[in-house]
Amino acid sequence: MKYQKNDVLKVKIEDIGFDGAGIGKADGYTIFVKDAVIGDIVSARVMKAKQNFAYAKLEEVVTPSSFRVTPRCNFHRECGGCQLQALSYEKQLEFKQNKVRNNLLRIGGFKPELVDEVLEPIVGMKQPFRYRNKAQYPVGYDKAGKLVTGFYAGRTHDIIASTDCLLGDERNKEILEASLAYMEANGITAYNEKSGAGLVRHIIIRNGFYSSEVMVCFVLNVKDIKSAKQFLNRQQDLIDAMMKIRGMVSLILNFNAEKTNVIMGETSHVLWGKETISDRLHILNPQHHFADTGHYFTYQISPLSFYQVNPRQTEKLYSLALEYAGLTGQETVWDLYCGIGTVSLFFAAGAKKVYGLEIIPEAVRDACQNARNNKIENIEFFSGKAEVILPEKHKNEGIHADIIIVDPPRKGCDSVCLETMIEIKPQRIIYISCDSATLARDLQILCNSGYQLKRARAVDQFGQTVHVETVCLLEKKLESYKHEIDS
Repeated sequence: MKYQKNDVLKVKIEDIGFDGAGIGKADGYTIFVKDAVIGDIVSARVMKAKQNFAYAKLEEVVTPSSFRVTPRCNFHRECGGCQLQALSYEKQLEFKQNKVRNNLLRIGGFKPELVDEVLEPIVGMKQPFRYRNKAQYPVGYDKAGKLVTGFYAGRTHDIIASTDCLLGDERNKEILEASLAYMEANGITAYNEKSGAGLVRHIIIRNGFYSSEVMVCFVLNVKDIKSAKQFLNRQQDLIDAMMKIRGMVSLILNFNAEKTNVIMGETSHVLWGKETISDRLHILNPQHHFADTGHYFTYQISPLSFYQVNPRQTEKLYSLALEYAGLTGQETVWDLYCGIGTVSLFFAAGAKKVYGLEIIPEAVRDACQNARNNKIENIEFFSGKAEVILPEKHKNEGIHADIIIVDPPRKGCDSVCLETMIEIKPQRIIYISCDSATLARDLQILCNSGYQLKRARAVDQFGQTVHVETVCLLEKKLESYKHEIDS
């Protein structure tokens, strides 16, 4: 071990880690420096020293990088959300492209020549701020005992008091300030994670990008509406304040009395307005600079619905997936993580038949309603596990799958789900991923089991952060094809 805690080092940052930290060397010893930018020369204080590397805190930027920009948010260093805000957006895109490439090489085991052949240029954003249509704000107290809401500091549950995140809608500030004022005026308490006491846990805001409709959901530390009397004592005051905000159409109470990190409970109550908000997604033409084809789908979004947080980029992502599928109108398509049917509806526009699978019954209900609202008839949704329903339909009803779409959570596909796809043997698999590490792991399994990687492209859904979406096309291998994975 070359250095110890509190040693101050001068380091040139030569790379960026997967979590956005700058990486430099001091006498051959690797130093990870949060908030440092590639190209910076910094003074950094060692916080934790290991045998071959150390984690350090940025003390001073001695010589700024040509890629360093002035962050727009005053809390960018404390908050764990925007890890890359001090890095120019062009360099952010380069970092994300390299992140996907390196994961395909190191985790997936694909050969460099294949990756360079199939990996297309990343799709960036025109405006990498104010893009989020959903925000989840914890409620608590500052050190002086004042009610606050904001975001957790990186790797902690300490709330940074802020009502205006620059990634979210500008109306969020007005909503949060009205919510805190109502709580203060009525003696409504915030939830305390350690003691389990207090009433309001989170304030969740969803807005429709095209519709401009707004939903506000208060997550309360009670089991049902009967136990929420304190919050409801002067509810009309809250409703009147919220109705003044442009686009407000829905106030929801959600109940979560469990001592858990899961934000929302399973049951909700409409306090005022609608049960859902609406929005739409357009089919774009990726070959013509993502021009709008004029075809779009509308979606009803409930408090518990999964819906991509960046609609503009989601349109590009799903349109790429549709292009990769190469539909002729004769295909049977299975969407194995269908949610409320966002991807499913895109594919129904060009396929013979689409089947959607989702384990959450409420999401399936929303998916069915979205299909009806869009007058889509060649689509059917099932609630349950893909590994159960897909083989059952294949065996008992003779329903095959020409194309399978998967858009799993960050942990990637369930191993049984992967085995099911391999067993069903679709001609093509479209894999959409929010984590290129688990994507690379799953692609290796599929490409060792009869598939070849044909196309891949990253889409930046999350400007200022280290996260990136990727869409991939896999095709069933010909007998003569020798796959390009390193042994």
